[in-house]
Amino acid sequence: MTPEALDLSSLRPRLPSPLREAEDERFGRHGVRLLLKRDDLIHPDLPGNKWRKLELNLRAAAGRAVLTFGGAYSNHLRATAAAGRLLGFPTIGVVRGDELAGRPLNPSLARCAADGMVLRFVDRATYREKARPQVLAALVAEAAASAGRDGTPDDVYVVPEGGSNALAVRGCVALGRELREAADVVGVACGTGGTVAGLAAGLGPAQRVIGFPVLKGGFLGGGIRALQDAAFGAPAGDWTLDDRFHCGGYARTTPELEAFAADFEDRHGMPVERLYVAKMLYGLTTLATEGAFPPGTAVAAVVTGQPDSAR
Repeated sequence: MTPEALDLSSLRPRLPSPLREAEDERFGRHGVRLLLKRDDLIHPDLPGNKWRKLELNLRAAAGRAVLTFGGAYSNHLRATAAAGRLLGFPTIGVVRGDELAGRPLNPSLARCAADGMVLRFVDRATYREKARPQVLAALVAEAAASAGRDGTPDDVYVVPEGGSNALAVRGCVALGRELREAADVVGVACGTGGTVAGLAAGLGPAQRVIGFPVLKGGFLGGGIRALQDAAFGAPAGDWTLDDRFHCGGYARTTPELEAFAADFEDRHGMPVERLYVAKMLYGLTTLATEGAFPPGTAVAAVVTGQPDSAR
């Protein structure tokens, strides 16, 4: 099957995604405008950065089985499984934690399985080493065999955890281009860094990105630089990271964050996903109250997903 044979137009993504101004006195009192970039409305099953990061990878896969990686609550696994169902190609998910194999599937993994994804659970030590060539080759062969595939490059296309690779980064460049005339500063939550890497490259020279990592550890900057090097051969765009708003790490929240998100929903009539979007919005609001943005600044918040209950 050739790349052209995979017709992604049948998914009918909503592009460019909607952009609207949100009246919010926490920004307005400092002379700052808040804009909401509703990437969560691109597609009901492949919202936000999931569509942007998967599009070029799916074209490269050209209908082969797609094997990818994630934790038990991975939105990336769910989006890949949904794409497989909608476009008719096999999907294989390598899931972190072999202790999960004997347990009932949580709602996220159950959705993956319902969409046809073959799930392969591996121990955490092996999962941490999944990028090593020998380990990756073994994982691909084992997982592909469990799905009835032969595990060769001609039969299986591998997408990394979170979907972040050079193709994903190039896919996210379009997000920056859509915001070129709209904002001075763009905020986005980040897990693996692919969206920040591409978004920054798509913006104009006077614009900048603030990424809000949802994992603690301070390691993401090097990953973003490596992704840009792989995608463009050099650094691209103006971006920084603010590590203050991870709330203890991935999949963790705090009562303060929960209260902030509920208040934001009431103010703006928009469901707020807690693990990524709420942390980004909380970060931008805190920066505004700290006076980090000069009067007259337009700040665009990229809404990359919705709560499960709202989808």
